[in-house]
Order: sequence, then C-alpha cells, then structure tokens
Amino acid sequence: QVQLVESGGGLVQAGGSLRLSCAASGSIFNILAMGWYRQAPGKQRELVARITNGGITMYADSAKGRFTISRDNAKNTVYLQMNSLKPEDTAVYYCSALAIRARDYWGQGTQVTVSS
Repeated sequence: QVQLVESGGGLVQAGGSLRLSCAASGSIFNILAMGWYRQAPGKQRELVARITNGGITMYADSAKGRFTISRDNAKNTVYLQMNSLKPEDTAVYYCSALAIRARDYWGQGTQVTVSS
C-alpha cells in the first residue's frame, strides 16, 4: 500500500504562483511514476503532469511552460510548481502514484482556486 498526502493548495490571484507537495509513504519502492491530476467542477479528472522514477517528465498542453513537476527522493515527495496561474486552473488537484501490477494510488486532493 502507498499513502499520499497533498498540501499547498489555496486561493491565489490570477498570475500568481502556488507549489503543491505530495508526500508518499508505505510501499514506496513499488512506485514507478507519480503525477498530478486535477478535476474542475463538472469536468472529468485530467492529467496535469507526471514524473517517472528515472526523472522523465511529461505535461498536459495546458501546463507546459507554466508548471514544473519535480521530486525529492530523499523526502519521498513530489512537487508541482505552478506559475502564471489562470482562473481556468481552478480545480481540486490530486496526487497519484502508479505502482507495480498497474496499481494506482490517490491522495485526498487539495483545492486550488485562482481568482480573476
């Protein structure tokens, strides 16, 4: 089992920045990749960014150039630095971990609200 705990959400004005953190615990040696997803009201959950154990990153088009995913292996923590935030970035952001045997783990989510 893997446990994920997110933090760092909040209210920010358009153009501002936030950094989300996701601390992993438990069977972290089984994790292959970690990512951030978001879900806005009335919309499906969508992938924002992902980072593999090898450090390969990928981003949704909406995040490219504004968001950066990174990891601190010593702290078992993944970060999402979000800059130039827009009102359309408002959503609940979820941390996810993809583990062996195609198991997915999710955090409880953290609210990000960007005011115009």
